[in-house]
Amino acid sequence: AFNEASSVGAVVESALLHANNVVVVDDASHDNTAKVAETAGATVLRLPEQLGAWGATQTGMRYAVRKGFDIAITMDADGQHDSSEIPKLMAPLVTSKANLVIGACPQRGSPLRRLAWQWIRGLSGINLGDFTSGFRAYDRLAIRRSASWKATLLEYQDIGVLMLFQRHGLIITDVSVTMSERVRGHSRIFGDWGAVIYYMTYTFILGLS
Repeated sequence: AFNEASSVGAVVESALLHANNVVVVDDASHDNTAKVAETAGATVLRLPEQLGAWGATQTGMRYAVRKGFDIAITMDADGQHDSSEIPKLMAPLVTSKANLVIGACPQRGSPLRRLAWQWIRGLSGINLGDFTSGFRAYDRLAIRRSASWKATLLEYQDIGVLMLFQRHGLIITDVSVTMSERVRGHSRIFGDWGAVIYYMTYTFILGLS
């Protein structure tokens, strides 16, 4: 969560209806995100400097490793993800059909984003409907891979992490979910052309490697 004081409280309260523990990683917010999250019932991990979405996610994963969690669900703090779909996300893990489950909502993507996804499928050989969704369920193996030093070298949670998982034999799948419109802010990747060019170049180099 980065400067999500207006939405994080409702997200925490909703998530607590479907999870035993809710952890909010405060990515060095300038507002009172941490206080609002704690008041709503979350354990808050405060980062001393901003690491971005993947760095913050890794912080949560390392916490999950230390606590011995069997499953971890990642969600955005802006209210896009529907907590009621957590059981759907967990189902393939509980039945040992997957190690990582991605909540996919392809229809939310702009034409540019859908074109990028199609390009990524061809480059990586990973056939998923939504590469950039942060609504995910990880089993114990996936949690540990996410917390590893190799994963720390990656900048985004999508193609690099997915290829790392695939290389180590983890099974990745996706399930269809609904997502709300972003209330505020914009996509870090698809917010402007400079970011898009950087992301696509980064992804291309990962694919070649």
